[in-house]
Formats: sequence, structure tokens, C-alpha cells
Amino acid sequence: MISRRCLLATGTLLAALAFPVAGQAETTRLTVVFPSPGGLGYYAFYNAIQEGYFAQEGIEVQAQSVNGSAQVIQALLAGQAQIGHPGVAPVLNAREGGEDIVYVYNTFTSSQFNIVVEGDAPYASVQELRGKVIGVGTADGAEVAFARSIFDAKGMKEGEDFRFLTVGEGGMAVAAFMQDSIDAYVSDTAGVATLRLRGVDLKMLTPPEFKAYFGNGYAVTRAFLESNPETIEGFGRALVKGSRFGFAPENREKTLENALVGNPQQLDDPDFAAALMDTYLDLTAPQDKAQGFGYQRPEAWVRWHDTLVASGDLDKPVDNLEAAYTNAFVPAWNAAQ
Repeated sequence: MISRRCLLATGTLLAALAFPVAGQAETTRLTVVFPSPGGLGYYAFYNAIQEGYFAQEGIEVQAQSVNGSAQVIQALLAGQAQIGHPGVAPVLNAREGGEDIVYVYNTFTSSQFNIVVEGDAPYASVQELRGKVIGVGTADGAEVAFARSIFDAKGMKEGEDFRFLTVGEGGMAVAAFMQDSIDAYVSDTAGVATLRLRGVDLKMLTPPEFKAYFGNGYAVTRAFLESNPETIEGFGRALVKGSRFGFAPENREKTLENALVGNPQQLDDPDFAAALMDTYLDLTAPQDKAQGFGYQRPEAWVRWHDTLVASGDLDKPVDNLEAAYTNAFVPAWNAAQ
């Protein structure tokens, strides 16, 4: 069980505003916590703010960022946020520990992570990283479970055939490569773009079969889900509108501008921002167009679960995997015009 004390010790979150607020009965105030200051990665969220879609639903949001998915879950359990954006593995780890966290909206429909090496490195496959040091941004983020699953599938065990080293993100990852502290790095989408922008030529070693693993999404506690279905419906409906706005070519510049709210530094380099925007549109496109945005494929959950069990990230199969997510709101979200 993740302790409340652990979250409070981070000092990274403000207390969530209670809701509904006295004197503002028509406004629901939500704190939404992200594992990093995403900006463009959460373009639908910031479009929903800036284009007024949350306001149309009577929702006012306050965004907070922490260091990784584990802290997102801690925030939810501590009551310091109502909605979070964690990865799959930390959610299933929390459920294994008895915490009833539920995925309600799948944002990244394909994998956000890659195992990368420098372009001139002598490695051509993951198997060739045997005995090497693998850099990660955070010690317990979703990228760690993703990479561990890949190595496990190749018969490689942490501590025996390779080891992880927490080096941070962005410039810290660049420094780790430059100092030869790491041989490879497990990077998210923005991380790859940042490394390349700073002059690090990269090769991707992620096996093709692992690129289909979906990434982070919006999650809540079961208690919040059962007590606030109308709020979740409104929140997701606003996100879908924000997604559709972002996918419209005529709204590209406005979407980039809206993302400034989340992470202004991402847009310092227009070429970098444009490339990153294209990548995030690919990552968030619905895999099943008939179902639309936010839909979670049951078979993808089974694949994630079975891989985590096989790799040891889960001690045993999770009871009632279907309780870890819900598609109940998807039709209502996507019916909105």
C-alpha cells in the first residue's frame, strides 16, 4: 500500500480544492495530476482548457505535475488530486497492493517509450545490451516496467544481465550519454526529440511487437468513479473535443499555442515543436475508429498484464483484470459534436 506520508513528503503538490465549491454550485473544481509537465503531450487537455470545453461542462481544472506515475497514484490515494494520468504498470502494481485505481480514458493508444542507443553504438538489438547499463528517467516510472518486460522477453534479468541507472531526463540524459555513464536509455517521446535536438544521434532498439503497448491514460479511484460519474462524463467529453480540435489541420497553430499553458519551453524551437506535435497526434489517434477517443482494448490490457506477470513486475496475476479499467463512458464522450 502506498502511504499518504510518502506523497506529502514530496512537497510537489498543492492541496486539491474541494468541490462543489460553496457559492459556485455549477462549477466542479478538479485537480489533475500528470507524471511530467507534458505540454504538447497533453494537447487535448490544454485545448479543452483554452477552447472552453471544460467550462462548457461546468468544470474548472488545476493541473499539477510530479515525478513519475507512482507519485500520480499517491496523489489520488492521498486525496490531493481527483484525476491522474499514470502508466499501466503502476496502476496494476497499485491494484496488486489492494488500491482500487481505475483507468477511465486511454490517451496514448500506442507505446510512448523506446529503448535507444547512440547512433554510432555497436548494438543492433536489445540482446546485445547484455551486461550493460540502461538509463531511465525515474526509478519507478512506467518506462522501467516497459523496458523490463522487453528484456524479460529476451531472457535477460535485471541485476544479472543488465542494470538500470536513474539519470533523469532531458539534459541529464544527454550528460549521461556524453559521460559514458549509460549504454542505452529508456526514453519517452519528448525525451527522444530532446536528445536529438541536443545533438545526440539515436538508434531505436525497441522490438516491433512492443511498440503496440498502449501508454498513459486518465485514472481515478473507484470511490471517485462511483460518486462522480457525471463529472467523469463531462471531463472526458471535453477531452474528446480537445482531441478533435487538435486533429483538425486548420487548428494546428492554435493547438501549439494552447500547449504553452502546460510547458512553454517545449515551443522554444518551432521545428522541434512541430515534429513533436506530429508524433503525439500519431500516438493519440484512436486504434479503433468505430469506438473513438478514450477507448481501451481489452486484449491490450491482457497483453500488458501477462507481460508484467512474466517479467516479475507483478508478483502474480491480478484478480479481475476487467476491474482495472472501464469503457462505460466512451460512447457518451464520442457522441458529443
